[in-house]
Amino acid sequence: MRIAISTDSGQVSAHFGRCPEFTLVDVEEGKELSRRVIANPGHHPGFLPQFLRDQQVAVIIAGGMGPRAQALFTEQGIQMIFGVSGSVENAVSQFLSGTLVKGQSACTPGSGRGYGVEKSECSHEEEK
Repeated sequence: MRIAISTDSGQVSAHFGRCPEFTLVDVEEGKELSRRVIANPGHHPGFLPQFLRDQQVAVIIAGGMGPRAQALFTEQGIQMIFGVSGSVENAVSQFLSGTLVKGQSACTPGSGRGYGVEKSECSHEEEK
């Protein structure tokens, strides 16, 4: 199984669609087989769920994700775990041990300067 983690400087990114990169981790029987980081190819409506499906991703881990993205991932058959924060290393460890807990999305739809492609801010508190 392949998981994709929205990543920003080794941390789980609070902004799923706007993260600079994704960490792809192949896991089998509770063990990590491989890990690689790929650049986010761009945030276009409906593009990332299909792109990650083409990368054979079965699970996406992110800090925040809007309802439209959630619906598109559901259509692609990709499981979502959002509301996650902290290091990618910790997220992988918790996923492998079965202790990674889904929380509330760090992003609230409609907040910031817009909604959709032009949106550049979320309502979550910035990490200090």
